[in-house]
Amino acid sequence: MEALLQQIEQYKKEIAAVEASTAEAVENFRIQYLGTKGLVKSVMGEMKNVPNEQKKAFGQLLNEFKSFVENKFEVLQAAITNTDAGTENQIDWSLPGSHVPVGTRHPLSMIRNQVVSIFKSLGFAIAEGPEIEDDWHNFGAMNLPEDHPARDMQDTFYINQNPSWLLRTHTSSVQARVMETQKPPIRVICPGRVYRNETISARAHCFFHQVEGLYIDEHASFADLKQTLYFFVQEMFGKDVKVRFRPSYFPFTEPSAEMDISCLICGGDGCNVCKHTGWVEILGSGMVHPKVLENFGIDPNKYTGFAFGMGIERICQLKYRVNDLRLYSQNDIRFLKQFTGVV
Repeated sequence: MEALLQQIEQYKKEIAAVEASTAEAVENFRIQYLGTKGLVKSVMGEMKNVPNEQKKAFGQLLNEFKSFVENKFEVLQAAITNTDAGTENQIDWSLPGSHVPVGTRHPLSMIRNQVVSIFKSLGFAIAEGPEIEDDWHNFGAMNLPEDHPARDMQDTFYINQNPSWLLRTHTSSVQARVMETQKPPIRVICPGRVYRNETISARAHCFFHQVEGLYIDEHASFADLKQTLYFFVQEMFGKDVKVRFRPSYFPFTEPSAEMDISCLICGGDGCNVCKHTGWVEILGSGMVHPKVLENFGIDPNKYTGFAFGMGIERICQLKYRVNDLRLYSQNDIRFLKQFTGVV
């Protein structure tokens, strides 16, 4: 018994002095000391020669020896792992840095934010509403009863389960909800996505984006509308852009007008974008129809107002010369990369 204890102490000294600088050396250590035919297994086999009254004490000693050898193996293994990791993760600071791709805002988001910012500087607040809308807020409240021919101008996506619900065809429904819940004076800008059942092509899509504005107060006039839109055009396109108004028709405004600007592509000389007229239509506008005011309990004898609406895609087309509406929703990284760094 005494000789075996001395032998174990000698083994511990030898094992403590072992060094291993390679994975192969560490594996040889494991085989030599912890393998099925290793030293630890051999020493543990001496238990059968120990008297019964000493087995408990000797068993504890053997377990301590086994733990000592296992700890030494773990230390050797960790040293090799750390050395390998350090070699693999070394950085050559003289090399140029890796290129990090930089994202950007979507062009429609940039134009939307710019339009909203311009009108916010005039005191317009932002208003938003649901994209799934009921017939009253989308059509009825805007002076378009069920038999109104103007409904044919907007091919609508109706909800099959309930035809009185639909995907909004314009953000005028947001104006309706504002007039329903607020009293004049009202000055809001309504950006959002709208839907129409149209064949998808380079010039048309089944969904697009609008920004509409509404101003209602005492003594609001068409002159106020024109000056507001003049300011918008100059801020968006520059001081040199020419503007003209043409009489038009919208059920919810009277009188109504469309606003054109001189073509930014050809400078007014004529091109495919302006159909060789030198002018491009960018928005519709007009004085709020008295019937619309009455629908929301606003006295048309006391209050007047004006409204306008524009397509964000159209503004984006003129600013960035994008000739295909489908590009906005295809998520083509080649297209989107062109707007990196654009403010």
